[in-house]
Amino acid sequence: MGSDDAVEVDVGGRTVRITHPDRVYFPERGATKLDLVEYYRAVGDGVVRALYERPCMLHRFPDGVAGEKVHQKRVPRGAPDWLETVRVFFPRYGRTADELCVTELAQVIWAVQMSTVEFHPWNSRRADTEHPDEWRIDLDPMPRCEFATVRRAAHVAREVLDELGIVGFPKTSGGNGLHIYVRIAPRWDFGQVRRAAHAFAVEVERRAPRAVTTAWWRRDRDPTAVFVDYNQNARDHTLACAYSVRGSPQGTVSTPVRWDEIDDVDPRDCTIATVPGRFAELGDLHAGIEDVAHSLDTLLEWADRDGLDS
Repeated sequence: MGSDDAVEVDVGGRTVRITHPDRVYFPERGATKLDLVEYYRAVGDGVVRALYERPCMLHRFPDGVAGEKVHQKRVPRGAPDWLETVRVFFPRYGRTADELCVTELAQVIWAVQMSTVEFHPWNSRRADTEHPDEWRIDLDPMPRCEFATVRRAAHVAREVLDELGIVGFPKTSGGNGLHIYVRIAPRWDFGQVRRAAHAFAVEVERRAPRAVTTAWWRRDRDPTAVFVDYNQNARDHTLACAYSVRGSPQGTVSTPVRWDEIDDVDPRDCTIATVPGRFAELGDLHAGIEDVAHSLDTLLEWADRDGLDS
């Protein structure tokens, strides 16, 4: 097959044409655009669940991950009529954008055909884009932070969640950190969700001051600590979703894990080569996230107590 040849793949009864299927996207692995398509087909149920009805920014790499990255919010003209979108408004720019709104796997594969590697959805859905239904805890290691410290922060975060009666669903970031996602009732706006997330971060820092920082300015953060990035819950801030491949030469994946795996997981082992087998064996470890929508009332009380701004 030549690099200019195209192949057609069937995805849920829809045909998606893949051009340049042999183009190498991940140089350290030798994985191609078609390999990326097959990866997303293998974890289809999981990635669709993670993206379902959420405005989604696409991180595109037209020449593979060694080339330029393009952040794309708008679905281009000429997209198939079965692609679904949601219109969102960006107050800073006074403009709107019709963003991809995934409801089926074929739409994911269409995006991969358009050279998308990473999927970055909002934490709200199209029925009410201004009220998030997902709270995201981003454990972001500073430059000299060891992964053991990230693990420590995750365990303290779980301890606080348990005391709140809240169930969190952890995943690797696809980089050096960990994320924990919580389903919440869509009762609060972005400012309130961010404020609740800030209160949570402060409590985690209070319990593990050597491992965790909430300092806003990077220059004020301990370079060996984990920053609990509560600002990831602000409007139009996004994280790579569960099962999203990352734009790394190794083709790492933001991978759901069990809590009892936190002390053993090595994010570098979670790649487009290994995650499909794991998914086939374990299924979607985030499937249960829809079971309960939690309240932020207690966290907002903590925010009042600690005098935190929105």
